[in-house]
Amino acid sequence: MAGFNTRLIHGEKINDNQTGAVNMPVYNSSTYVYPEINGKVRWDYSRSGNPTREYLEKQIASLEHGSNGYAFASGMAAIHAALSIFEPGDHIIIGNQIYGGTYRLIKEYFEVRGIEFTSVDTKVNAEVEAAIQDNTKAIYFEPVTNPLLQVTSVRAIANIAQAHDLLTIVDNTFLTPYLQQPLDLGADIVVHSATKYLGGHSDVIAGLVVTKNETIGKQIYFVQNALGGVLSPENANLVRRGIQTLSIRMDRQQENACKIIDFLNESGQVDTIHYPGIKGTRDYEIASQENDGFGGVLSFELNEDVDATEFVNNLQLIRLAVSLGAVESLAELPYEMSHAELPPEERLAAGITPQLVRLSVGIEDVEDLLGDIQQSLTIATKSNNVQSINRDAI
Repeated sequence: MAGFNTRLIHGEKINDNQTGAVNMPVYNSSTYVYPEINGKVRWDYSRSGNPTREYLEKQIASLEHGSNGYAFASGMAAIHAALSIFEPGDHIIIGNQIYGGTYRLIKEYFEVRGIEFTSVDTKVNAEVEAAIQDNTKAIYFEPVTNPLLQVTSVRAIANIAQAHDLLTIVDNTFLTPYLQQPLDLGADIVVHSATKYLGGHSDVIAGLVVTKNETIGKQIYFVQNALGGVLSPENANLVRRGIQTLSIRMDRQQENACKIIDFLNESGQVDTIHYPGIKGTRDYEIASQENDGFGGVLSFELNEDVDATEFVNNLQLIRLAVSLGAVESLAELPYEMSHAELPPEERLAAGITPQLVRLSVGIEDVEDLLGDIQQSLTIATKSNNVQSINRDAI
């Protein structure tokens, strides 16, 4: 098998035409011609299969070392498909720090349709074991949580699941197959919001599912074909193109993230930094064993001398926006943005405080990013604001 970076550039051939095109063409056709009434065709209707989409699906399956890949119209559609293979009366264990959209889907869609869920801290093996019931079918979690970047061992969860004949489902959005391949660690299904690092340019909404074996793959394909939440050929092409530069983008993002962490540590204006790459932590110990890197997202707690709202409002180069994983750097206040729908007591209990800033690091020149952070910290520092007010009063 070719190396990872080579496979980022050159996916599996579809053999769709004889033009010699270097890149996979975008096939916008909704339907395909039968040679005759009983003739066998590879594609017949684009909801069921499309050459452009199939190229991407085969590529992500190869990168994740899976048997089958499936492309959906969004990350949420991909998660929906992965959970739709279960039936009313089934029980699924989920991580207690999963993406808010996933939690909403579970509580307001799947639970009302008879599927049972128990939320646990997947970092604690005993909690996972204790939650297993006679009707438990799977464990679903994120190996790196958002926004506190806490690490769960995929291998440990997969070992528990295999001992009880359960499926392991991993949302690998934050790490991508470049930094972690959960199927090699024992997982059965991997899902991605390809909107993030795989697309990489904030210009596409997409989701991907990869299965370890053909049996599970057929179940996912049934949901994809029956419900029709497929990725368009145009968006499949954008994700394909984004994947080609995944490794060089993530290398730069991780390099920039580490330099930003060094700057924040020396600033005296940050109490805590959350990042799996910080040595001496439990998260680092697990991530260094199971990952090939630590990702391009970090979060940090500004100390009480800094107005967190003023800090994010005064960033100039780093954009104030939700989402992550693109070439541009993005900042957000989870307490006021991504997790605002939770009651304040639940936010605080989860460690999401008003002073917490999440930063998705881009590929800009790091000196420019550091300069932007520094100028915004200066503006947002309360003592500086007081001094300014006093000077204005004189």
